[in-house]
Amino acid sequence: MISVAESYERCVAIARARAKNFYYSFLVLPKQKRLAMCAVYAFMRECDDLSDEAGASREAIDGWREQLDLALDGGEVIHPIWPAFVDTVLRYRIPRSYLYDMIEGVSSDLSFSQPQSFQDLYQYCYRVAGVVGLTITHIFGFQSAKVLEMAEKCGIAFQLTNILRDVGEDAGLGRSYLPVDLMQQYGVAEEDLKKGQVSPRLHALLADLGKRAREYYQFSRPMIGMVDRDSRSSLWALIEIYSRLFGRIEASGFEVLRARHRLPTWEKLSIVAMAAVK
Repeated sequence: MISVAESYERCVAIARARAKNFYYSFLVLPKQKRLAMCAVYAFMRECDDLSDEAGASREAIDGWREQLDLALDGGEVIHPIWPAFVDTVLRYRIPRSYLYDMIEGVSSDLSFSQPQSFQDLYQYCYRVAGVVGLTITHIFGFQSAKVLEMAEKCGIAFQLTNILRDVGEDAGLGRSYLPVDLMQQYGVAEEDLKKGQVSPRLHALLADLGKRAREYYQFSRPMIGMVDRDSRSSLWALIEIYSRLFGRIEASGFEVLRARHRLPTWEKLSIVAMAAVK
């Protein structure tokens, strides 16, 4: 069986290879917290792959949840991320309910249905990103329960940013995360999502979602000063990376049909360098 140390090494390799935005913010954490973040990311990555890779099925997701329970209850499991992940969950007292919500969130993509309302979209965002914010906040460390409310909203802001960025790409795959009631309110049809330019109607809808995302960013930013001191630089970097990505989308006039906005690596490294001296 793989050792805990070897398991952490595997998780770090997964995070370094695939966590395009998250990994950079991990770099300014103390070693144990950095390893824990990589373990949580590896768990999330495996969940996500089970829901959208070739051969994805409800049976695979259910099997992963069974392995989660077995691993947390001290049973023997095969996947190499489990020793590190279990160590992280126990060390930082991460509630098991968060992990179940993550699994349910990614499994919703197996039988995708467009959200009917913003509340439906919020619930989806909570399961795939809000609970991630709650989980990593346990690793950051905190004293006030108010931080958890901020962490949830921070995760929602990140996921709304992802959804706005990917409107064109998702439309090409035959899906949309834009709430049906908002599409009706602004007079947006499916055909509007497949054009080469954002129409005034679609722009108004995207700006509506963007306003909500910005409000969540503003609400959650004070938590930077409320987590443990050795984690503040990392959280600042994480929020800065995502809020800058959102800023680019907003500054483009929400032009998300012809281009997929991203932050270049040099800018992420610049943010990390600034975080390191904070």
